[in-house]
Amino acid sequence: MDYKDYYKILGVDRKASADEIRSAYRKLAMTYHPDKNPGDKKAEEKFKDINEAYQVLSDDQKRAHYDRLGSAYSNFRTTGGRPGDFRWDDWFQQGTGQRGSVDDMFGNSGGMGGFSDFFRMIFGEAMRSQGRGNPFAQESPGYEQEVGISFRESYEGTSRQLQKPNGSKVTVRIPAGVKTGSRVRVAGAGPDGSDLYLLIQVEEDERFERDGSNLTTISTVDVFTLILGGEAEVETPAGKVKLGIPPGTQPEQVFRLAGRGMPSVRDAKVKGDLYVRLKVQIPKYITAKQRELIEEASRIKF
Repeated sequence: MDYKDYYKILGVDRKASADEIRSAYRKLAMTYHPDKNPGDKKAEEKFKDINEAYQVLSDDQKRAHYDRLGSAYSNFRTTGGRPGDFRWDDWFQQGTGQRGSVDDMFGNSGGMGGFSDFFRMIFGEAMRSQGRGNPFAQESPGYEQEVGISFRESYEGTSRQLQKPNGSKVTVRIPAGVKTGSRVRVAGAGPDGSDLYLLIQVEEDERFERDGSNLTTISTVDVFTLILGGEAEVETPAGKVKLGIPPGTQPEQVFRLAGRGMPSVRDAKVKGDLYVRLKVQIPKYITAKQRELIEEASRIKF
């Protein structure tokens, strides 16, 4: 059996942080996902390796266990050992003193079939000895597939059609209010009938800055509107609205529009607020008459 270098598979350093590992996984998963490479067996195998590597390196306990094996294997090779001579059975017994196959411990329906023999060997006994049964039945975050949606789709809600491993298709509803990092569970849509989680990536909208369900936007008005009062046109996710500006409003003043923000994932009827920051636009060019009037106004004491 060959040693699998999970760090090399994801293209990260052995000291990589959790964020670096997650970022590398997302990029590779998007590239090699079967939906993007229909009929490509090499891409399918690569995708499985990427997922397997992420399942291990994204979990602190599994990663530590794997790193200990990596150290032992590296020392073995450094001293002249050949790959085929490494005593996997000895490693398999470390810490337990027990022998047995993965099938004995997990059962023929243990759900491990989607993982390599290497994974089955080094994690089978470790998980069994802790009384956890199939580690992926309870602990794993499941398979992840990154899905990009627009800002408008995150506001209104949307759907995506996915193909299950058995060839059937399922339409998945992505609720309104999701944000980057939200996960949508699709039961049975992953390899070997496992659950698939859609990892949502929302495209940024230059008009809005998001903080949870609240939004902040900028509206630009001329200096006369701030002084005399008037109206400002404000962009909201649902369209443009008019905002009343009282006389004497100061630049950078913020107005709150209740219920004009993003909807709640749990209840789309409940929305956050929209905060409008006013920017003042100073005209670069004015007429002689405008200058005369402004100069006259500037001589009047407030």
